[in-house]
Amino acid sequence: MKLIIYGMTLLSLGLRCGADVFAPTDDEIRGFLKDRIEAKQAPGIVAAVIDGHGQRIVAEGKTALEGGVAVDGDTVFEIGSVSKVFTGLLLADMVQRGEVKLGDPIMRYLPASISAPSRNGKQITLLDLALHRSGLPRMPDNFTQKDPLNPYADYSFENMCAFLKGYKLTRDIGEKYEYSNLGVSLLGELLARRAGTNYEALLMERIVRPLGLGDTAITLPPRLKARFAAAYDASLKPVKPWDFDACAPAGGIRSTAKDMLKFLAANMGQATNELWPAMQSMQEPMSPTEIPNTRVGICWHISDKDGRRVIWHNGQTGGYHAFVGFDPTNKIGAVALVNAGRSIDDIGFHLIDSTRELSTAKSRAAEKIAKVDASRLDAFVGKYQLAPGIFFNLRRDGEHLLAQLTGQGYLEIFPKSETNFFYKVVDAQISFQRDAQGKVSSLTLHQNGMDQTAQKVSDEAPKERQTVKLDAKTLDKYVGEYELGPGAVFIVKREGNRLLAQLTGQDFYEIYPKSETEFFYKVVDAQISFVKGDDGKAAALTLHQNGADQKAPKTK
Repeated sequence: MKLIIYGMTLLSLGLRCGADVFAPTDDEIRGFLKDRIEAKQAPGIVAAVIDGHGQRIVAEGKTALEGGVAVDGDTVFEIGSVSKVFTGLLLADMVQRGEVKLGDPIMRYLPASISAPSRNGKQITLLDLALHRSGLPRMPDNFTQKDPLNPYADYSFENMCAFLKGYKLTRDIGEKYEYSNLGVSLLGELLARRAGTNYEALLMERIVRPLGLGDTAITLPPRLKARFAAAYDASLKPVKPWDFDACAPAGGIRSTAKDMLKFLAANMGQATNELWPAMQSMQEPMSPTEIPNTRVGICWHISDKDGRRVIWHNGQTGGYHAFVGFDPTNKIGAVALVNAGRSIDDIGFHLIDSTRELSTAKSRAAEKIAKVDASRLDAFVGKYQLAPGIFFNLRRDGEHLLAQLTGQGYLEIFPKSETNFFYKVVDAQISFQRDAQGKVSSLTLHQNGMDQTAQKVSDEAPKERQTVKLDAKTLDKYVGEYELGPGAVFIVKREGNRLLAQLTGQDFYEIYPKSETEFFYKVVDAQISFVKGDDGKAAALTLHQNGADQKAPKTK
């Protein structure tokens, strides 16, 4: 689900058979990557392929919209839920080593004081977690965020245990596939406990070092931070990279196209490695899913259609999207990475099967917009819960209806009818449902063949802060450099009628005027106020954040 940045993006396949299957040429790949960049759908995209001609990497765009450098095979991206494949490999490898069994109940590896939920005499096993059939929800109901723009940073293993201790399963274990970030996060944490270490250390010891993935990590050292692409949402507004604690096994890994190509080659059996038996065991379909023609293996999704198989996974965080997949029969695989919260799965699948059409924004832009009276849009305004801690906020701005998913910015949705709306920036639709009294009670997100329903929990959405209009002459008074502390400098610049601020080591973000001297960020809960000197120009600024005020005198 593209908009659902807390999980995987799902896409059904159109496949063909063929004895000699090759990826598109470099020029063809470069062409459709350029199209995405020029259409302002991404700052930078890196695509990599393995086929009968060997391995290739093609890149277009930049690491940042402001002051970035060209992306390439060494650029670091968040890979989101592709991390689950790494966690599945840790499980498969530990089974090969005799350290665990797939059928082991999770109770065996939890702290003695924690009881895992069970149902009808059956306990959740490690395999249940890997196949998304444990009965655990997508996210725990005690998932709260200190910072909605960095939602996973504070969720700990202790929080996870507290949830498990009080949770009652609503259906039988193994009854149904339900994609669960919680389940794979728990799996990774339990494997690390069994090995007597933490998840990141286990990842580095068992996968990263043996496969020579020198640019793959969760915590980035300075050399990788220097190559870390800036993060942007679907509308190319700057957002924060995501940090992970206990949920790192489900989405916390960062990597490069070069490393992911090594990882892909190993999983395709093209690179001799000690993990190959474990990798093979992961690629067997073991359980059905709700995705057409698709079953799940150990943390892989396996799609079969027209006699052709594709093994794949994708992932998305607030400002990145990743895809990795391969056709084991025709020996062709692909990796696609982007520093925007926008799906590029179609690129990944097209690289594997060139008959699979690339999606285009043109058809959505040309889609007919129905006329809905602005006053009727008020019925849709409010807050809708999609999952614990994850909400859609809907608000009206004049004649426009805007939707925001937790961790993302507001995007306009356009009416096809009085209750059916569509996005232009992504191939997704929202429909609204009414109760017996005719009141809007829920919305459903339709995307990539999947329907996700969110119940309305409030008729009020968070109010957008009001801004005032300042002319360029006024904004120029604030342009300059301000020293917040040793080695920490705010650079403030003007672009047209916008004021942007950058703190050392971060990107430029727009700050919005609340008054002539007071500004606020939209990407984070922080404000900046300017203090003027006798000449009418700014002499200092104060950063207001997390209840603290930090003053920075102007130095330049």
